[in-house]
Amino acid sequence: MDPASRTFIVTGGASGLGAGTARQLVARGANVVVADVNAPAGEALAGQLGSTARFAMTDVTSPESGQAAVDLAIREFGSLDGLVSCAGILGAARIIGREGPHDLALFRKVVEVNLVGTFNMLRLAATAMSVNAPNSEGERGVIVNTASIAVFEGQVGQAAYAASKGGVASLTLPAARELSRLGIRVVAIAPGLFDTAMMSAAPDAVRQSLAAQSVFPTRFGRADEFAQLVVQIVENSMFNGTVVRLDGAVRMQAK
Repeated sequence: MDPASRTFIVTGGASGLGAGTARQLVARGANVVVADVNAPAGEALAGQLGSTARFAMTDVTSPESGQAAVDLAIREFGSLDGLVSCAGILGAARIIGREGPHDLALFRKVVEVNLVGTFNMLRLAATAMSVNAPNSEGERGVIVNTASIAVFEGQVGQAAYAASKGGVASLTLPAARELSRLGIRVVAIAPGLFDTAMMSAAPDAVRQSLAAQSVFPTRFGRADEFAQLVVQIVENSMFNGTVVRLDGAVRMQAK
């Protein structure tokens, strides 16, 4: 699918991987709805991106909020052709910590945002895409979700995060199989260590230690590198039903 003149929703689009993706899609001629809970940052980015961008205050866990973002895309740009789900939270905690067992409310919150929120947006976006006129290959839309290398090498303290992202990875193939009859592709990216707001909050010593684990390049990934892969997935219809690692060959240790 050529992203030019197509319309995409990018959740978590106000910062980090989502903002990088929104910028690259607009640069490729796409229309973008920046969907995020951070209204000041989202409105500022949409303003920077110009007339082909809009901001939608979006809680991905809310059916009503998610539908409002979809409705905005269709109202402003005529259709919805793609969804890139980057919204997510970390919530690190040990199963048995100094203060007792893992907070169950925290586990639920991480799963609710990262997994349920991803599925909520997928189901709503896919419904909107299903009525699109197909292109020459029969394609009506593309959905790119964000998993993590924690799916494969979850560390101590990442039980909630790894479980939530594991769900996103496992969702990919059955969703792709089901939506194939409608010409909608589903792909997940499993990024490694990227320089996002989550990572910037870590102490310098921790950041340096993590970056050194990357085989090559020995640095954190950049949001524009994640966005480049998103664009490739959009443009190359053979990307479907798979989880793609983007990680500089890093393999995380237990802790």
